[in-house]
Amino acid sequence: MASPPLPLPPLNPTSTTSSAKPEPPYKTPSSFSKIPSWVSLNPSSSSSSSSSSSSSSSLQSNQNRTGIVENLHLLSLSKQGRFREARQFVSFMDSSSIPVKTHFYESLFDSCGSWKSLQDGRFFHRHLLKRLGGRNPDGPLGDCLLKMYLDCSGLDEARKLFDEMPHRSLATWDIMISNLFASGHFTEAFVVFCEMRLEGFWPDSGIIASLLRACVDGLHIELGRQLHAYIIRSGLSHDDYMKAELVNMYVKCGFLDSSIRLFDHMEERSAATRTTLMVGYTRSGRLTDALALFRRLLSEGVELDQFVFSIALKVCCELKDDEIGRQIHGCIVKLGFDSDSSAGTPIVDFYVKFGMIDDAQKAFCRISDPNEVSWNAIMSGYSQCGRYEECIKMFEYLRNKETALGSSAYTILFQLASNLADSNSGYQLHADAVKRGLLSQLHGLSALVTMYSRLGNLIYAHRAFELIAEPDTVAWTAIIMGYAYHGKAFKALELFNRMISLGFEPNTISFIGILTACSHSGMVLEAREYLNSMNKVYGIKPTVDHYNCMIDVYCRAGHLKEAYEFIKSGSFEPDAMSWKILLGGCTTHQNVEIGEIAGENLLKMELKDAAAHVLLFNLYATVGKWAEAALVRKKMNERGIRKEVSSSWITVKGRVHRFTVGDKHHPIADKIYSKLDELDSAIKFSQSINCFNERMEQLLDHSERLATAFGLISVPFNCPILVFKNLRICKDCHSFVKLVSKVERREIILRDTSRFHHFKGGNCSCNDFW
Repeated sequence: MASPPLPLPPLNPTSTTSSAKPEPPYKTPSSFSKIPSWVSLNPSSSSSSSSSSSSSSSLQSNQNRTGIVENLHLLSLSKQGRFREARQFVSFMDSSSIPVKTHFYESLFDSCGSWKSLQDGRFFHRHLLKRLGGRNPDGPLGDCLLKMYLDCSGLDEARKLFDEMPHRSLATWDIMISNLFASGHFTEAFVVFCEMRLEGFWPDSGIIASLLRACVDGLHIELGRQLHAYIIRSGLSHDDYMKAELVNMYVKCGFLDSSIRLFDHMEERSAATRTTLMVGYTRSGRLTDALALFRRLLSEGVELDQFVFSIALKVCCELKDDEIGRQIHGCIVKLGFDSDSSAGTPIVDFYVKFGMIDDAQKAFCRISDPNEVSWNAIMSGYSQCGRYEECIKMFEYLRNKETALGSSAYTILFQLASNLADSNSGYQLHADAVKRGLLSQLHGLSALVTMYSRLGNLIYAHRAFELIAEPDTVAWTAIIMGYAYHGKAFKALELFNRMISLGFEPNTISFIGILTACSHSGMVLEAREYLNSMNKVYGIKPTVDHYNCMIDVYCRAGHLKEAYEFIKSGSFEPDAMSWKILLGGCTTHQNVEIGEIAGENLLKMELKDAAAHVLLFNLYATVGKWAEAALVRKKMNERGIRKEVSSSWITVKGRVHRFTVGDKHHPIADKIYSKLDELDSAIKFSQSINCFNERMEQLLDHSERLATAFGLISVPFNCPILVFKNLRICKDCHSFVKLVSKVERREIILRDTSRFHHFKGGNCSCNDFW
């Protein structure tokens, strides 16, 4: 029910009879005499008329004025941020010989600092200087002036004022040091601190606390230790407040053991200090200790805030312990924190990371007022779980509500569009981000580069890259990865070398892109050189992912023995992916001997992994060892292992169409299979008849073929057909799509888990090397 309108004040009879329009206040200096009666301080007035008369008469003569009314009015204007009017009013007071009271300057400077109005602060400073004969104030007024300049980021003027002060109290030093720290001028603050000590001032606990908070990493640990020693010498070491600050300092600088010793000697441990120690355990990788501390806090009945619970949930994610995470969720619900975004959002993020998207959705619905981080968490969850349509609906809902979304939300949405294989959605998101002014941020443009490259449009990806005025390593890596996954190895290497020549340091992902490019083009020697240069030239220690890329290079080039020797070399600890890559290479090149070794090692690591069994089955099937293949299939059934369903999808007019093997659920399934039969006949009687075999005919219902046939029916002739597949395309389907592109004279772009394939005129961009 709407609130009733406020009652209107009674009309002034004199105003109704006057035809003259009232003059706007403060239009001219003369209007300053018409100060409203409510600011009158006449205590004897008993009615509005007498008050008005008293106020009017009190302002008639400058001789009778005390200036209190005018000073109060000036103060009121400044507190409201109406500084233009305040400056005009000061001019009026000067012309009327009404001085600004000295203690009112303190309030004026305080208002200027609060509103960050440096220009007006300078005006009142100049006005004060005239009154003081050009001499800067000291004492409390000087401190207020100094704080104003610091609050308004006038560091040079603050330093000049500070240096010219004839007398500086401990409060003056405190203001200077604390504000310098608050504004991030750590070096300058340390210099001032040293000057203070040279002048014989002993810092109080407030200054020491400010200094400790500025020690934010290992580079400042020496200063932190000196401050710790000073605290001990000055007798402040028994103060729990000081101990808490020291705990915080040592945690930030990465010296967890020192913070633990201090924590153990504290008599009263605040919730904030316990939280700090939990953060320290987490940063140091001591996740079990962090969870143990959390349990202890609960058992001791310590009142915990939402931030502590969010840390505990993150620890559970790192430990992959969903059971404890659910219990923590229960505690949050009991305390009533789950409706608050600060606790509800970490719950959503927790369930998303464990792939429990339905539970994440329920947790999200309990948040009373979701913020941008909350929306990002649930949209990211939908995207990761493949529920792209729901994510798009959520975005459209937010856009219709005109909810302000930041660049991080669009980063998620750009990734979503690339997973949907929907170029139109990508274009619309790009336009919407431009409209909202979000692409001026560097990581937003880098995400746009990735989106277009993953949508198969390298031209647009490169244009987006060229829009970046000063690309950083992340942006360079994005475009390098794009060319790598499209098989454009020489272009990827050219961009990498250009990045290096411009002085940018590559990161670990940059080398993943380069090694991938080499892998897709059979550049074995180049890949080996880049891998060796990581540590020798750039000081980057290769991870198992980089070594796996090198294994992939060997396998794609058919150097299976070298790949196996590389794994056995002991230069790294192989993981399951290392053996999967080798087993896949053995299947492609029909090397059963090494393939069986790879399969044996792989099953030792992941006995119940479906992909491991499928790869081994394919190895035996490829070389015609059907008895061994049947044995692998039997073991899969005994272990209850199900093969991941192969699926392909294509987006047409904003709608995603998914297909699985032998899928006949699509509304136009009859037309799709009819189109496949038509393609079968066309290929048989084309010049490529010798390339078509009985096996290819038997595989006409594979998911990528169904999606391709649907694309031929639904996508306009002048547009490329973009198909995505959740697994690697098989050799037979690859040959089939090549022939279709020639017979139908269409460009078909297919992205599988390995790379992009651009089919055109009977050829593929991978040159049959994938």
